[in-house]
Amino acid sequence: MTERSVPDAAEAMEANRRHWDEVVPVHVASEFYDVASFKAGRSTLKPVEVEELGDVRGKTLLHLQCHFGMDTLSWAREGRPSRGLTTLKRRSPRPGHWRHLAASTPASRCRTSTISHRISMCNSTVVFTSYGVLCWLPDLARWAQVAADFVRPGGTFYIVEFHPFQQIFDDDAGVGELRVRFPYFREGGALMFDDGIDYADPTANVENRATYLFPYPLSYVVTSLIEAGLRIEFLHEFPFSTYQFLPYTEKRPDGTVRLKQHDGCVPLLFSIKATKPA
Repeated sequence: MTERSVPDAAEAMEANRRHWDEVVPVHVASEFYDVASFKAGRSTLKPVEVEELGDVRGKTLLHLQCHFGMDTLSWAREGRPSRGLTTLKRRSPRPGHWRHLAASTPASRCRTSTISHRISMCNSTVVFTSYGVLCWLPDLARWAQVAADFVRPGGTFYIVEFHPFQQIFDDDAGVGELRVRFPYFREGGALMFDDGIDYADPTANVENRATYLFPYPLSYVVTSLIEAGLRIEFLHEFPFSTYQFLPYTEKRPDGTVRLKQHDGCVPLLFSIKATKPA
C-alpha cells in the first residue's frame, strides 16, 4: 500500500535505517546480488558508468552510499584505489559484509556515517554514486553539499541514477501500460510504502516494512549540485534502465531494461558528470 504522508524527516530516516539494517543480510544472501559469482570475479559495474566516468586508475575514488560495497570493490579490482562510504546508518551490519567481500581486494576501505555528517577523510579525485540513492534523502541540497565537499579541487563528481520520470508510473504487478500514479514534483513530505516486499527477495519476511521515499525532479538534482559549487559537464538521459521497476518492461540480451511498448519514448536513467573548480 502507498499513501501520501508528511513525516518528520528524522522519523522517516530512522524508519529507512531500520528497514535497511534488516534487509542488507537478505540482499547479501539473495540470487539478485549473486555474491558467489562476485567473489569469483564478476564485476557489478555497468557499461554506462564505466564508459562515462572513464579511466580513473591512479586516482582516489570515493563511493557514496555504496550499500555493502560490491560496486566499490569492482572499481578496486580493476586496479583503481577506492574508498567506500555508506550513508544510511552509523551502526550498521554492512561494514562486516564489506570486510568479508574485501578480503581479496586491497586498496579499499569502508567508513560509515549519515550523509549529513562529514567523515574525516582526505578529498578524492573522483566521487561516485549510483542507482537508487537519491530517493532516500529528505534534504538533497545537504547531500549535494557534502558530496561536493569530498571532491578535490579539479576533481570529478559522477552520478548515474534511475530517472525520476519513470517513477511516476504505476508499478503494481499486472499493470500493462504506462499509467501515472505518483507525483513528479515534490510537494512536501514523502511517499510511504508499507507492503514489505523486498526487491532483491520478494519472499523475505520483512518486519520493518515501512519506508519513506522522497521524490525529486531532475531540475532539483542539477540545481542542488550547481549551488554546491560544482560545474556540470554533462547531463545525459537514457531510454533504458538497469533494473526492472515497471512490470511492462523487459530485460534485453545486452543487460538493459526497456519498455515493451513505447520503447525510446520515456527516460528511464540519467547521469551527471560535474567538476569542482581548481
